[in-house]
Amino acid sequence: MDQEKIGKFIAECRKKKKITQQDLADKLGVSDRTIGNWENGRNMPDLSLFKPLCKELDITINELLSGERLSKDEYQDKLEENIVNTIDYSTRRLNKYNQVISIIIIIFGLFISISAIMIFPSESSWSSIYSVFGIIIFMIGITRILNSFKWYLRLLIMIIIFTLSMSILIFTDYINVKYNNEAPMFRTSTKYIGDVIYYDTLFYDVYRCHFDKEDEYWVIEKNNNPTDKELIDYCDK
Repeated sequence: MDQEKIGKFIAECRKKKKITQQDLADKLGVSDRTIGNWENGRNMPDLSLFKPLCKELDITINELLSGERLSKDEYQDKLEENIVNTIDYSTRRLNKYNQVISIIIIIFGLFISISAIMIFPSESSWSSIYSVFGIIIFMIGITRILNSFKWYLRLLIMIIIFTLSMSILIFTDYINVKYNNEAPMFRTSTKYIGDVIYYDTLFYDVYRCHFDKEDEYWVIEKNNNPTDKELIDYCDK
């Protein structure tokens, strides 16, 4: 479908009818800039406007899509060609629209994950819930983009991306715990024993000894599932 040729044909037919771009725009319910974009070949009319546009210009839809007046001998061949071109054009526009939606979903998912880390205090379980929720939305956007891939390739890519995304979140959480003395977001449990808070994660343990006191300090160690007595003794040793 030659947009430039179609645009010139629209301009030619409009001028033969002795109507301005504004006149045509008013009759079709669009702006004169839209008409200008059609005639310059930058855009195509929406499918819903084909019939009213052709009526105003006294041409057929087949002639509009061909970008020229057609004789009876040419009409059938051009009709079949234009049907194929219109389907192809509509498919490309739909794919482009879906890609834009997918990118918006991806950005929205990342925004939720980053916002969850920055807004919610680490002590709140909502930070981890919303950050994982954001990753899920991010994955939905990726899935839409990979829709043309074979299912096993999509599955493999999704597993890799999900693993990398969660690894980045967990590593960022660990850095925050280690250097900012914050409670880990991705913890499996929390214990309050005396003046000790114990945070258990899948990969390491965090001890907050003498919390809310002047001599408060944090310790990160490998997982060992200590008892309540061991927790108290650990911070007192």
